[in-house]
Amino acid sequence: MKLPVPSRINEILENKDYQRILENILSLFSLQGLNYILPLVTFPYLTRVLGPEKYGLVAFALAFIGYFQILTDYGFNMSATREISIHREDEERVSRIYSSVLATKALLMVLSFLLMTVIVFSLDKFQSDWLLYYFTFGLVLGNLLLPTWFFQGMEKMRYISILNIGISLIYTAAIFIFVRQPADYTYVPLISALGTIIIGVYSLRLVKRQFGVGFTRPSREDIRYQLEEGWHVFISTVAISLYTISGTFILGFFASNTIVGYFSVAYRIISIANGLLSPISQSIYPYISSLAVKSREEAIYFIKKTTTIMGALSLLVSFLIFIFAGLILYILAGTQYNQSVQLIQIMAFLPFIIALSNMFGVQTMLTFNYKRAFSRIILVGSVINIILTLIMAPFYTAVGISVAMVVTEIYITLAMYLYLRGKGINLLELKSV
Repeated sequence: MKLPVPSRINEILENKDYQRILENILSLFSLQGLNYILPLVTFPYLTRVLGPEKYGLVAFALAFIGYFQILTDYGFNMSATREISIHREDEERVSRIYSSVLATKALLMVLSFLLMTVIVFSLDKFQSDWLLYYFTFGLVLGNLLLPTWFFQGMEKMRYISILNIGISLIYTAAIFIFVRQPADYTYVPLISALGTIIIGVYSLRLVKRQFGVGFTRPSREDIRYQLEEGWHVFISTVAISLYTISGTFILGFFASNTIVGYFSVAYRIISIANGLLSPISQSIYPYISSLAVKSREEAIYFIKKTTTIMGALSLLVSFLIFIFAGLILYILAGTQYNQSVQLIQIMAFLPFIIALSNMFGVQTMLTFNYKRAFSRIILVGSVINIILTLIMAPFYTAVGISVAMVVTEIYITLAMYLYLRGKGINLLELKSV
């Protein structure tokens, strides 16, 4: 692959669009920097104070409530971001999108709350810790109030940085104050939810004050439109959850909370690594969506360049995780979680695989309206994962879940790459426009 020549680099540095993207990336990296520094303090603290059993129970609750977060988000983090990005110069259209998305999410949250209540009081596994699940559900309300998709679409990521830093600071301080022993495990999701709700309320005021966008009662047609726009992303997100959230959730039915704790710690470490590169993908998606409307060729070339960068960085991260898995685990979780070392090494190359699938799927297939194919690939991958999980979890517990996740991500990435090749888009071949 050829790197951009010096003249091209100068063009990039002088381009105002690229400067805005760089600003957004740096804003998110500053956010991620603090958001990783703070969890790197609370994560080791919680793993040691709660122990594998209670940490596993909290992780199970988060996985369970994660389904309702997905239902409430409904793919708006992608579809609404794209809509806002395309129409951000039209204040009236932006207000309509903003109001209809918030209203739709609120309706979906009410439905989620009712479903959760029925499940919690119908199954013995949930009844004994019903308060934990209700506290954890507060995260659904917090995510509803925090319009990350709006700021992404407006390409004003510094607001997200500031708001999320506020959430992290509240969470970190409260964890050390209120969580002192394993019996305090219910406070962990409650603290996280309250912090998100407080910042979410403030963010809605910020949208009104900084952008002049307020909530107005949307029409049924606007709500129906948002549901239709977000449908394919929603289906793919649900499918993705079947091999991310469901790994922890299904494991909770076949193994003890302690085993769930071992797996959750390993997967948490992998997730932290994945998040290191997420500012890049989050920042470029609105720009790619806008650029594709103007020039398909320029959008594809930009995606190719970013794929090269993301691939190299994520591969380096994966190698480091595999080599230093034991040391990383010892620093972050302590000796109670020694059984997690093998799980980390099995999943070590997920950051590399997921970085590529993000470029192939979200950044390219969704941008160029290959939504049906994107959803189909994710759904097939989810079926593969569920089959593997149900076969392997009863016999190999956490190891089986880890292997199933890696196999699924490899399939999805290869399927997306081959589909794009069939459409004449080879993201691993860099050519100038």
